[in-house]
Amino acid sequence: MLRCGKFELTLDRPLLMGIVNLTPDSFSGDGIASNTAHAVARAQAQIEAGADLLDLGAESSRPGAIPTPVDEELRRLLPVLQALEGCGVPISVDTYKPEVMRAAIAHGAAMINDIYGLRMQGALEAVAQSDCAVCLMHMQGEPLTMQQSPVYTDVIAEVRDFLGARAAAAIAAGVLPERLVLDPGFGFGKSVEHNLQLMRHLPELSTGGLPILAGVSRKSILGAVTGRAVADRLPASLAAALLAAQRGASILRVHDVAATRDVLAVWSAVERA
Repeated sequence: MLRCGKFELTLDRPLLMGIVNLTPDSFSGDGIASNTAHAVARAQAQIEAGADLLDLGAESSRPGAIPTPVDEELRRLLPVLQALEGCGVPISVDTYKPEVMRAAIAHGAAMINDIYGLRMQGALEAVAQSDCAVCLMHMQGEPLTMQQSPVYTDVIAEVRDFLGARAAAAIAAGVLPERLVLDPGFGFGKSVEHNLQLMRHLPELSTGGLPILAGVSRKSILGAVTGRAVADRLPASLAAALLAAQRGASILRVHDVAATRDVLAVWSAVERA
């Protein structure tokens, strides 16, 4: 069970987190900056396609991305968040800034999805006394430079230890374990081989039995493996989602909800049979 604001999500099957990018420079080409109506329509389409929760991101974290000022991030985010009140699924907000976390929670966010794993000053305090879920992600470096030369001695051990340490810090600050999700951070300060190793060993990355979120949809690792441009990575994204589900991922963060839902439905039917 994942406590997510007023929602309690069962984890007896992989949940689908539909991506809604509110940026002008998303790597996947689906950003909807400054157009609340289009963003809300995108969100509603994701829900109709079968999304169990939505992830709103108002700052790009693609490799090489320059940080977005707090005021601009809030300007993109809050109108969409307000418009989606009562949409029927939990809303996650992808941010690492404590000011944005507090504003998002005040406007109904049910999850904070933090690429820095609550390492920014004030981030732990921003979420600790709320009832929202928190996704703690591993990232080596920062978006601007993270893909220049990522190096690990043992990527599995280092990612697992980092996630365990951040979970322990969150719990010590007052975040209940049933509110926590761990994300190994595919593509965030990792080479192709690092990402492949993380996928192979996904079950080993959890600590304390906490659920794992996997976000591989359309990412550059899939382009490196297939030679396909971002717009042509749907088959590879579906394969990656299925592999993550088979390795125990509890939440799949995806652009293509309907197609991923169908893949999981076939897999589930075969497993039941």
